[in-house]
Amino acid sequence: MNDNNTINSAEILCVGTELLLGDIVNTNAAFLSTRLADLGINVYRHTAVGDNPERLRRALKLAIDENDLVITSGGLGPTYDDLTKETVSDFFGRKMYLHDQSLARIEEYFSRTGRVMTENNKKQAMMPEGAIVFTNNYGTAPALALYDEEKNKTVIMLPGPPNELVPIFNEEVEPYLHSRRESMLISHNVNIFGMGESSVETALKGLMQNAHNPTVAPYCKEGEVRLRVTARASTKEDADRMCEEMIANISATEVGKYIYGVDADTLENAAIKHLKRKGLTLSSAESCTGGLIAKRLTDVAGSSEVFLGGCVTYTNDVKMKLVGVSAETLERYGAVSGETACEMARGVRLALGSDIGVSTTGIAGPGGGTEETPVGTVFVGISTEKGEYVKRLSLSSMKSRSYIRNISANHAFALVLECENNNGKK
Repeated sequence: MNDNNTINSAEILCVGTELLLGDIVNTNAAFLSTRLADLGINVYRHTAVGDNPERLRRALKLAIDENDLVITSGGLGPTYDDLTKETVSDFFGRKMYLHDQSLARIEEYFSRTGRVMTENNKKQAMMPEGAIVFTNNYGTAPALALYDEEKNKTVIMLPGPPNELVPIFNEEVEPYLHSRRESMLISHNVNIFGMGESSVETALKGLMQNAHNPTVAPYCKEGEVRLRVTARASTKEDADRMCEEMIANISATEVGKYIYGVDADTLENAAIKHLKRKGLTLSSAESCTGGLIAKRLTDVAGSSEVFLGGCVTYTNDVKMKLVGVSAETLERYGAVSGETACEMARGVRLALGSDIGVSTTGIAGPGGGTEETPVGTVFVGISTEKGEYVKRLSLSSMKSRSYIRNISANHAFALVLECENNNGKK
């Protein structure tokens, strides 16, 4: 327990039987964890509990016993089973009263939206004595904070719908928590592709073991590794500087050549930024990925500045008609070959007039493989005026079709990132 009213540790307690039934995905916990980390507040646990006052009370007691702060989401509605506020109030021994300002805002909300206010909506204006009430401009349930000075514990209660919870937290709760923090945590993500998690851990084991502030933690996602570098400091500037120094140390190791970005989020994001920085344009010709490269690129806002378009050339006939793959190449080497991938990349580049053309052709499975070209064999090609390059992938035939397609697209983006100064060679 702290000897002042600062907040260092927290639990996120999400209320709602629908969470336990799997009817909705609990995005609130992920959002709150990220924002609390930015404030230097360690989240020790996520808990989900149904709309049952006794189970909620037990979960609340456990959370309060072990943390300075508990943030709840849900259970602030007008119906009989919305009991979060009442349960917390009873736990702290506070009486409930009608908060006139909240009632006025609820009445104004119903009037403005043309809806009929019912008697039970007044329940949402009932507040525990001593609560700090946060304005909800997005719904009828006000959020609130309850601080127990004797226990030095804080409970913040937020509405469940994310379209209410997120803006209320950003506009009302975060400024409140800022006044209660001793320091802040700042994290930056080092994005790595082409080096496995175990190899990254081996290369950086000593550095990670000796890193205390900042800390370095590896996370694995499909086909990639992410290093989360986290520093604690009194200001954002100091924490950023500490992270930058650690990232420079990581980049100086053998891991450095596999880093495709810092806080890049995805390979396609990094590829778009790279193309913009270089002033280059890109087009794609896809067979086994079936348009996935184009889809992922166009998911990125602003991609139209550099991505001209793409072709899904799934059959040999379309490969010949749209991107100019020769019948001789297909006859001699087959559709799944480096030669075909190269002609696809070159053909789409010339057809669309882009600086770079990228292509994929392969066998995503689960059938269609042969002894020479088993499932998981993919060729990724890249073409520019100055050079061309094809990479053969031998992905596990035990992996899913979706996995093989996604990893193939990842390699396509990686080749774009390696394409320096309009030169297709690595």
